Amino acid sequence: MTRCAVYGTGSWGTAFAMVLADAGCEVTLWGRRPDVVEAINTGRTNPDYFPGIRLPDGVRATTDPAEAARDAEFTVFSVPSQTLRGNLAAWAPLLPSDTVLVSLMKGVELGTAKRMSEVIAEVAEAPAERVAVLTGPNLAKEIAARQPAASVVACADEDVARRLQTACHTPYFRPYTNTDVVGCELGGAVKNVIALAVGIADGMGLGDNAKASLITRGLAETTRLGLAMGADAHTFAGLAGMGDLVATCSSPLSRNHTFGTNLGRGMTLEETIAVTRQTAEGVKSCESVADLARRHDVDMPITETVVGIVHDGKQPLVALKELMSRSAKAERH
Repeated sequence: MTRCAVYGTGSWGTAFAMVLADAGCEVTLWGRRPDVVEAINTGRTNPDYFPGIRLPDGVRATTDPAEAARDAEFTVFSVPSQTLRGNLAAWAPLLPSDTVLVSLMKGVELGTAKRMSEVIAEVAEAPAERVAVLTGPNLAKEIAARQPAASVVACADEDVARRLQTACHTPYFRPYTNTDVVGCELGGAVKNVIALAVGIADGMGLGDNAKASLITRGLAETTRLGLAMGADAHTFAGLAGMGDLVATCSSPLSRNHTFGTNLGRGMTLEETIAVTRQTAEGVKSCESVADLARRHDVDMPITETVVGIVHDGKQPLVALKELMSRSAKAERH
C-alpha cells in the first residue's frame, strides 16, 4: 500500500488526504493543533473545516512531523505559501531521501518571487524530478463532499507525475499529467489575484460584462508572464489555467473571491482580514506576482490594480477608472 504524508490539516490538506485514502493510499496527516489531531483520530472528522463529513479509515493524524514522514512515498505540503520555507526547514531532515515532494500551495514567495516548487527544491535540496505540483479547479469543500473534479499533477519527470496520478485517482477525482511545472504553478498563483479583482467588482455591484472582462484579461496577463518564464501557452487554456481561474473567480466557496467582495463593499483590509477564517493566498501573493512580472518586464495591469487596492489603500472606484482609462491596444497584447 502506498504511504503518503500530508502536512497541513486545513481544508485542502484534509480534502486531499481523503482523496489519497479513497484511492487506496495509507495517509498520515500532520497538524500543529492536538485538538484537531484528536478529533481526526477519534471522531473521524475535521470539525473546523468539514463537520459532519467522515474521514476515510485510511487517514490518521499526528502532531509529530517525523511520524508523518516515516516511509512516505509521497510527501504533500498544504500550508500557507508564505510559511512554507520556515516550516520545511524544520521538516526536511525528517523526510525520506526518495520521497516525492508535492505542493498543493498556490502562491509566490514574498521577497524571492519564487514559486512553491522552487522553495521546496531549495530548502529540501531535492532535484526538480522529485518535486511535483497538484493544481486545478479544486474547491476543497466540493472535493470533501466527493463531488466530481479534475486536476493536474505536474512534474519535470513524467513518470513521477504518472505515479502521483495513480495515487490520487478516484471515481470522483480525475487527475491529468503535465510536465509544465512553471505554467501550472503560475496559473494557480495568479488566479488568486484575479479572483480578488473579480470579487472587488462583485462587491462594487458591477455586472457580468465587467467580471467576464477581468477573467479574460486576467488570463491574458497570466499567459504573458508564463511565456516570459518559459511556460507552455497551452497550459493556460487547460485545468491549471482557465479551469482554476473560472472556479476561483465565480464560486462563493473561493476565499479570494470572498475577500475581494468584502473589499469592494467598502470594508478595510484590516476588517476583511478579521472576518476571513482561512488564508486568501492572493492577498500577499499579489505583491510577489507583481514583483515577478517586473523582473520579467511583463505588463500585468490587473495585478497592479489589486496591489494598489489591497496594499496601497487605493479606493476601488478610483482604481477602476485608472484601469479603464489605459491606452487602447490590440487584444493580442
